[in-house]
Amino acid sequence: MSEVRIAAEPRTEFGKGAARRTRRAGKVPAVLYGHGTDPEHISLPGHDLMLALKTPNVLLRIEGLGDGAELALPKDVQRDPIKGFLEHVDLLLVKSGEKVTVSIPVNVTGNVVAGGRMVQAEVEISIEAEATHIPQGVDLDIEGLELDSQVLAKDLKLPAGATLAADEELLIVQIVDATVSTEPVETAAEEGAEGVGESAEGESAE
Repeated sequence: MSEVRIAAEPRTEFGKGAARRTRRAGKVPAVLYGHGTDPEHISLPGHDLMLALKTPNVLLRIEGLGDGAELALPKDVQRDPIKGFLEHVDLLLVKSGEKVTVSIPVNVTGNVVAGGRMVQAEVEISIEAEATHIPQGVDLDIEGLELDSQVLAKDLKLPAGATLAADEELLIVQIVDATVSTEPVETAAEEGAEGVGESAEGESAE
């Protein structure tokens, strides 16, 4: 897994006003933590960080720190809900050879059997891997799966060096009959409960 070098600057002002000033300067407020150390408040160049974060679980080499460069993984990325720009990033310190738990994408390939439809219940899977060797994703080939087939987390062929951190019975993909609706159907008990509620409301209204 390649590293992305990014230059950090110490951050001494805090609060919403200080964060806005940092972002106006084209930088993103961030916190670097882990390994039992005190959190370190820094700012990172916004454009460089945005490009780096396009890679899932990107390994960042944070330069410009007082104790020298450090390796870190993004753990929490906050974006503006409307405009999408980066507001704040939490970074977890890691070391070469250290095991970390991360989520990686499940990349589905292959064609669905005739008359079937694929339902992907999970688009990511939680794994444990070395911090400097995190796979970009796990491939799942659905070619040849018959109707009503299910693929569970334990069925995935994880990349070398990765182990499953999710529940083994977690449903990832299933092949369903394309002609059958998967919309939830109201049970008789639910319909009866609604009728009771409507009746009670009518009585109270009187």
